[in-house]
Amino acid sequence: MEFEKRKAATLSTMSSTEIDKSPKGTLDIPILPLLKTLNLHPSYFTTSSCSGRISILSQPSLSTSTTTTTTTIKKKAKGGTWVFITHELADPNSVIDLLFPLPEANKDDDGELVFRFEPFILAVECKDVESAQTLVATAISCGFRESGITSIHKRVIIAIRCSIRLEVPLGSIGKMMVSRDYVRYLVGIANEKMEMNRKRTECFLQVLESKLLENQVLWNGVVKKKKNELVGTEEQFVCSAECDGNSDLSQLPVENCDLEREDSNAELGLLDAPGCSISVAKMLIVGEPIDKLFLWGHSACTINNSLHRKILIFGGFGGVGRHARRNDILMLEPLSGTLELVSVEGPPSPRLGHTSSVVGENVFVIGGRGDPTNILNDVWVFNTNKNEWKLHECSGSVFHPRHRHAAAVMGSKIYVFGGLNKEIIYSSMYVLDTELFHWSEIDPKSEWPCARHSHALVKYDTQLYMFGGYDGEKALCDIYSFDTTRCLWKKQKTAGRLPLARFSHSMFVYKNYLGIVGGCPVRQHYEEMALLDLQLGSWKHVILSSVGKDLFVRSTSHVVGDDLVIIGGGASCYAFGTKFSEPVKISLPRPTTFSDTINPRMNEMHSTCQPKKTRGNGENSITLTEICNFNYKTEFHEENLDIHKDATQWVLQLEKKNAKMGKDVLKKFGWLDVGRKVYSSDNRIHIFLPVTESFCTLFHEKQKDWIDSLDGLNDHDPCKTVNIEKLSVHDIPGPIALNKLLLLGGRTLKDEVACIRSAPKSPQKVMSEAVRSLMLKRGLPLELLEEIPTRWERLGDIVVLPMTSFKDPLWNNIREELWPTVAKSFNTCRLARQGRIASTGTRDSTLDMLVGDDGWVDHCENRILYSFDATKCMFSWGNLSEKLRMARLDCEGEVIVDLFAGIGYFVLPFLVRAKAKMVYACEWNPHALEALRRNVQSNAVADRCVILEGDNRATAPKGVADRVCLGLLPSSEDSWVTAVRALRIEGGMLHVHGNAKDSEESIWSDHVAKTIHDIAKSEGYCWEVSLQHLEKVKWYGPHIRHLVADIRCKQV
Repeated sequence: MEFEKRKAATLSTMSSTEIDKSPKGTLDIPILPLLKTLNLHPSYFTTSSCSGRISILSQPSLSTSTTTTTTTIKKKAKGGTWVFITHELADPNSVIDLLFPLPEANKDDDGELVFRFEPFILAVECKDVESAQTLVATAISCGFRESGITSIHKRVIIAIRCSIRLEVPLGSIGKMMVSRDYVRYLVGIANEKMEMNRKRTECFLQVLESKLLENQVLWNGVVKKKKNELVGTEEQFVCSAECDGNSDLSQLPVENCDLEREDSNAELGLLDAPGCSISVAKMLIVGEPIDKLFLWGHSACTINNSLHRKILIFGGFGGVGRHARRNDILMLEPLSGTLELVSVEGPPSPRLGHTSSVVGENVFVIGGRGDPTNILNDVWVFNTNKNEWKLHECSGSVFHPRHRHAAAVMGSKIYVFGGLNKEIIYSSMYVLDTELFHWSEIDPKSEWPCARHSHALVKYDTQLYMFGGYDGEKALCDIYSFDTTRCLWKKQKTAGRLPLARFSHSMFVYKNYLGIVGGCPVRQHYEEMALLDLQLGSWKHVILSSVGKDLFVRSTSHVVGDDLVIIGGGASCYAFGTKFSEPVKISLPRPTTFSDTINPRMNEMHSTCQPKKTRGNGENSITLTEICNFNYKTEFHEENLDIHKDATQWVLQLEKKNAKMGKDVLKKFGWLDVGRKVYSSDNRIHIFLPVTESFCTLFHEKQKDWIDSLDGLNDHDPCKTVNIEKLSVHDIPGPIALNKLLLLGGRTLKDEVACIRSAPKSPQKVMSEAVRSLMLKRGLPLELLEEIPTRWERLGDIVVLPMTSFKDPLWNNIREELWPTVAKSFNTCRLARQGRIASTGTRDSTLDMLVGDDGWVDHCENRILYSFDATKCMFSWGNLSEKLRMARLDCEGEVIVDLFAGIGYFVLPFLVRAKAKMVYACEWNPHALEALRRNVQSNAVADRCVILEGDNRATAPKGVADRVCLGLLPSSEDSWVTAVRALRIEGGMLHVHGNAKDSEESIWSDHVAKTIHDIAKSEGYCWEVSLQHLEKVKWYGPHIRHLVADIRCKQV
């Protein structure tokens, strides 16, 4: 009833004619139909909303008094004022007229202006958690990927939101730092985002209305779908994610990361007994950096040649530097771990969710997703002998665009089933004749699998086998076979426990076994491998050891000899961040390992089955290996614990000498309640281990069986099958572990102490609590808590706060106590706040030391030591990938000129890692020069470095360099003539850094090459000038890339 009362009060307020607390004072008209639809539903009502807005906010600078107010412009909660705000598309001319010049009323205001686009956001109170989960899933599927449950305590609140934000500083009032053209450019970007925001909001409304009316979704989780309806919501509950191409995102969006957490291995039947666990080993990668294999959604296939087998990897999301869709070809030799990048011209566009299939010497790449609106149906062929790509036009049936489909090869034909295209999920089967490049669609007959995506398909003999996938509502656990001779599907009936339902998994064939590994939903504590004996039709299950941090979602699996190589996998989630898995190798169990573990009469054993009680040692008695095939899970029944009916928490009592063994057993199976502390009795004789409710149920049942066996009521001796005393903790399966605890004298008792273990607090929480206490003590307004930072950086042992933190002048009143308090929260002796990079030619750092005497720090990167004064020198984290690239060059015997040496960003990689013969380092910033001299000494390369102080146009040597580095942003064009003159008469390589719009990258690179050619010609050189490579280092700003053009100059 409380929910209904709050809803009635809120809706009454919404219908009132009074002005609300928003800047506009009323509800936003564009989203009124959406609010009405939600508020008509009995399980929801909206509490706050914004349809999306474009604004310019004036924030007070540090010198501005907090008492200054304005009466002409609306006040912002954080102390700023709205200079401009609209919930519609913005007129660029109006914005420019407003800023150039500013209104007369604002000329005396020295606030800082920030241009913003903020997308649609909606807060909804839900009747219960289940209805909240349903609405969140719907919102995420419509593109609001940052949506989630924000509160589940007294009220269930969800936030529906996305990440297409934009925030750009414009300068101070009266001193604009950008041009009119740039403002017009920003307004254009914001309007594009506003339009995208509108489309997502309309889509959300349509889906809600469709679910409420057409599909009759019962919001308690029961779905009544129309007959034969095969349309599902795109990528609902899909854990593996990717960036949707919004270059301004500060964090990768969620593609519905539903991380399912389980309490213990025992509760899921994955019992770690001998023969049921195999180890997973990280692969040592040499050659190209391992980061290139940090991918998901890629494709990979095994290439056979006369010498050895290699794995060809193409596309996917991730890679070195900024994570993005890729179109590289990587070749991995699994025996040695050698990874090489295959250089090839004219590759397919970057993509993920495609398939790669090997037919002879060719690899066929089919379909995929280029971006959220660009779903592909093209067919590319890569010739592994010639290293050539070719796009083929195919005849026959129309093959519709799709991604997340599955493909398998039979002879010269490729079979493709299912897939996803926006809202459409396919159930069609297509065959590509690779000799004729002809598509044909197979007509559905008799049994036919439902529509799905993110499933797996493999070949065995003349059959194709398909498992799992996602049908738009749920993960699947069915297995089908397809007879390629008769073109018929058949649903397989198997013995043993079925694998858990999943999608985005991988599948492989090893001898006569079909293996399944990974997938989503993700289990937190373990990973299993399911093996289907294709001759007996029975399932076996093994635990993969040491994979606590691996995420085998949208990864690929490859059998090489008796090893399984798993490449890639991961997820991107708003709550948990971006995760990639390293390549691993698993030694596959020999088929004989499992030959006796399955009793064929144990048919259709599902996830709630338990071992039956047996009598004697007949054919049905439980052996240690058979335990592996049971899902040992018991529901909690209060009557099973009648001796503890009033207890809410339990402990296991053991003698002190047996406590360690007992604790190890409890920890192994997740029975130890880690939220409470272990304690001892007053006489120190007994130790009390906090345990879970599920353990108490299992233990009490086992205790009862034990007593029955002692009284002769049950003639099965629980210890007769195996010798418990000789088993180590690692070898004990669940049921035997309970017997072990009984033998150790264990007893379950009510926890009279219930000492809760305090969870470790994050530095941000510690800081917030400490600062809040200080504010209350000194009488500061608690609204200032909004300026406490949620992120920071570390330079050596200096914690660097963002320049937006603690900006209000009121903080100065408690600065003597504030900064030591903040430093203590981070457990550091030095604290600083970031300032703006000085707009001088030397680009000095303006880091402000808050705690500590000096700013000198040591930073180790790629086994190179950088020392610098952080208060005077800038250090760029975003250039790491480029420094690594320069370090991997073979510069032995080369002379290099670095025209913008700084503290040695590229000088040191050239000398220490690339083994250059000599580097001339040009620099004019005295602070950087001091650090550079220290760095070449500390890295023992001073004898191979000549430091030239002053303007490089005057100091750089001429006619000596094999290679010149021009690492200055936004442009180094003023020194291009100097760079050409520095090269030897035979020419050499120029690494030219610069910024360019993402839509004008090729224009910029062409301009660089042409200009260098013209300069060389004017200097009298007869050189062939060409672009050898264009490196995309990082995003410098909205739609602005930091690029490096490798320009080859060769004497003709």
